[in-house]
Amino acid sequence: MTSEWQPEVVEIVGRFIDASNATLLAVTSDGEQVVYKPTAGERPLWDFPIETLAAREVLTYEVARAMGEDIVPETILGEGPHGPGSIQRFIDIDPGFDPVALLQGGGDRLWPIAVLDVVTNNADRKLGHLISDGTRILGIDHGLTLHPSDKLRTVLWGFSEREFPREQIESLLRLRVALSDGLGYRVEDLLGVEERVALRGRVESLLVSPVHPAPPDDRPPFPWPPY
Repeated sequence: MTSEWQPEVVEIVGRFIDASNATLLAVTSDGEQVVYKPTAGERPLWDFPIETLAAREVLTYEVARAMGEDIVPETILGEGPHGPGSIQRFIDIDPGFDPVALLQGGGDRLWPIAVLDVVTNNADRKLGHLISDGTRILGIDHGLTLHPSDKLRTVLWGFSEREFPREQIESLLRLRVALSDGLGYRVEDLLGVEERVALRGRVESLLVSPVHPAPPDDRPPFPWPPY
């Protein structure tokens, strides 16, 4: 599910200094604020191919939308002053939102994001990557997703070994259809065959056994830093 939103980034107005890769606050020709992550600003990683993080950001948004979930701000591939990269709608964050308190209270409102993370094999679900605009709970920073090898690292292990709610099983069924209708080949076009096959395999496995996995014991289960 690609986006019809095609903003023109015309000016950089700030930088998110805590981000590992170049993450810029920019303004479009319509005066809208966006988060612009140029591919040229990606830091090389040993396990993720260089110049693929922007595509992973975009595809995670498209996977979420295919699942019928409004849990990732709209994200596209586009051009900016520093070349191609991902462009995401800027969210005015609710300053009263506390993801720690939400998790301690059971966190069931986070089920859609927890399932998205399992589906996309998110290797970097930090607490700080959970935000709210006052109405929705959203996940951001999805550059480390869709790896064909098991990489899930998350602060949401509280869902471990719990059965998915019915609504999340329905979202997986919608995603299965979308992957057959073309989303799978978009993943292949932007990342490769292995990523497409692995994504489809995770969806099918979860439909057979719709249970959140337990933390691995052969690799670090949490991102660092966790916030």
